[in-house]
Amino acid sequence: MKKIIKYSITGLLLFMVVTACTTKNKEDHSGHDMGKETTFYTCSMDPQIKEDKPGKCPICHMSLTPIKSSDTNANEISLSKQQIQLGNITTQTIAAMQNNLEQSYTGVLTINQEKINTVSARAMGRIEKLYYKTTGEYVRKNDALYSLYSEDIAIAKQDYFTAYEQLSMPGDFGKNAQNMLNAAKQKLLFLGLSNSQIENIKNNKVISPYTTFYSTTSGYISEIMATEGSYMMEGSAIIKLADLSNLWLEAQVNVNYAKSINLGQNAKVSFTDFPDKTINAKVTFINPEINPDTRLLLIRLQVPNQNFALKQGMQAIVKLNQSNIKGIFIPADAVIREQDASYIWIEKSPGIFENLRVETGIETNGLIEIKSEIDASKKVVITGAYAINSEFKFRKGSDPMDNMKM
Repeated sequence: MKKIIKYSITGLLLFMVVTACTTKNKEDHSGHDMGKETTFYTCSMDPQIKEDKPGKCPICHMSLTPIKSSDTNANEISLSKQQIQLGNITTQTIAAMQNNLEQSYTGVLTINQEKINTVSARAMGRIEKLYYKTTGEYVRKNDALYSLYSEDIAIAKQDYFTAYEQLSMPGDFGKNAQNMLNAAKQKLLFLGLSNSQIENIKNNKVISPYTTFYSTTSGYISEIMATEGSYMMEGSAIIKLADLSNLWLEAQVNVNYAKSINLGQNAKVSFTDFPDKTINAKVTFINPEINPDTRLLLIRLQVPNQNFALKQGMQAIVKLNQSNIKGIFIPADAVIREQDASYIWIEKSPGIFENLRVETGIETNGLIEIKSEIDASKKVVITGAYAINSEFKFRKGSDPMDNMKM
């Protein structure tokens, strides 16, 4: 009987030791597994909510969804094969390639400022009459523009008339009168009178203080700065005449695309009002200053205006072409664009994806240029990038760029 009790105690002790060891090993393995993968609960509508147990969302009161998070880095995400397939996530090794660039911009026709002739007062006086009072009117060369009351011009006319009458005087008086006549004529020409107006002074014994001035060029009135009865100083602008046979086309260009535009570059221009009309033009000006609010750059082209069919304010489409541009191009949908940055997803290892901040360049034919260096051994996600981005936000409740913003 004593032997049986002895064996029973020994067996019980042995069972307790084995059980303790087994329990310890299970606890160790369990702790190791939890380090790799844990479960938290979040809301599909409010992914910023994270709880360690099931329940209701404190914001929208929906049932929380269990999410398994692995030990990946802050800007990485692990996806299963099924998730990759359902998200249509595909990758591709990207290398530099040749590409033809066609950029289209919307522009507006404006007056060519280099083709504007400003008619100014040649002497101090009062505008007695304006022969044109409406902008847009066409003025032909030698048409009367305005009449000016000017005492300075009247005195110059009188000097010319006096010198002319003294020509018939004998001796030195006649010789001096010729020099006076030439000097007076030069002054009248400087004041804007024509040769015929000067000749008519000889036949008028009464010198008029009123002088009519005529246009020296043809053009459309773009601006009228004077009114009848207004007093003008010498050099004051009265009327502006624009030659509309050549117009400016101004377009706003994204600063990223502007780097590929050059002076003298050929372009094809089409018009909304003339869908069948296409004109060849050249880039004549690139503004050196970028608009700080819109991050846009002004470019200008000269457009010939045959038969004056094109009008100021018309909208046009500018197409600029460049061939054999070398660079790294990926589908535009593969780039996640935020307000302050752009980034792509790359496959770090099978099923593990990492976001990478990049600098983008020109965009053409559904492709966008990546100017940042990319590891040639890495595969870039070319479809399904937004699906990865949404899953990342859902799991971790934050934007993948939050850890990378400066």
